[in-house]
Amino acid sequence: MRIGVFVLAAQFPGQEAGQVLADAVEVIVAAEEAGFDDAWVAEHHFMSYGVCPSATTLAAVALGRTSRIGLGTAVSVLSTQHPVALAEQAAMLHHLSGGRFTLGVGRGGPWVDLEVFGTGAERFERGFGESLDLLLDGLSGGPVAGDGEFFRFREVRVVPAASMRPVVACTSEATVGVAAERGLPMLLGMHIGDAEKAALVEDYAARGGSATDHVAAGVACVADSTEQAVREIKESLPRWLGPGLAGYVPVDDRPRPMRNIPAYVDLLARIHPVGSAEHCAATILRTAENTGIERFILLVEGLGEHRRTLENVRRFGAEVLPLLRTR
Repeated sequence: MRIGVFVLAAQFPGQEAGQVLADAVEVIVAAEEAGFDDAWVAEHHFMSYGVCPSATTLAAVALGRTSRIGLGTAVSVLSTQHPVALAEQAAMLHHLSGGRFTLGVGRGGPWVDLEVFGTGAERFERGFGESLDLLLDGLSGGPVAGDGEFFRFREVRVVPAASMRPVVACTSEATVGVAAERGLPMLLGMHIGDAEKAALVEDYAARGGSATDHVAAGVACVADSTEQAVREIKESLPRWLGPGLAGYVPVDDRPRPMRNIPAYVDLLARIHPVGSAEHCAATILRTAENTGIERFILLVEGLGEHRRTLENVRRFGAEVLPLLRTR
């Protein structure tokens, strides 16, 4: 079982974005010291939900500050960048880190990013498979050429060459199919519980997917009691999620889905490791048993204050990870 932290660079009210990014690196350093296996960083644009616009850049900084922990992107948005350029960045990080880097990619959403970066809604809606195939070719160590709807270019070879297999964020049946067809592991979000994750894993296998090293995201908060941890998360998370989720602006006139924030926070507290050390360990083991997933990335920034985030990371490492290592 591999347990990692999931770092969104979440900006709570009153925090300055540059300091949030600096704090995010410190969280990753603390996670390495606490015994976590991995740290995964997210990419978002133009919003306080996450103030890191380049997951590969933040991963590069964190790789330079650490020596053991794995670094991954959860995720780099493939719909708003050139897949071969992303392959070049991933190959660099692979070599410079001694193989500690894992590239996670996703389709993204129908957000204003598509307009700003000039890729358009069509690339989001129809171009993910084509982009992913070019990325895979770029990370194969062999040649890559574009001859599709969205990309046309002569054959080149990525330098430096690297052989890597990305992880694909899957939030829809269509994306599960794309990942399964290519034998790539899935990254499943923190917004769904065990039953939905298990159904996606089953659907993936039914579509012929060969990977078994899927990754599940969740929220983590450890306290003296489960009641205390749940209370603290319910008090803190809405301050970030309210303005953060409001930052998703559609690229066109389609309606923006709205979450019921209190209900969402209640769900996160119920289905993820939020509680005493024993409760947190039991929750992760339950999810592993129900889904077959053995890799977890846990959002540790839910308490808002940087000091409390570091305390959460260190306490989880000292009290929860030993309970999981004995499995």
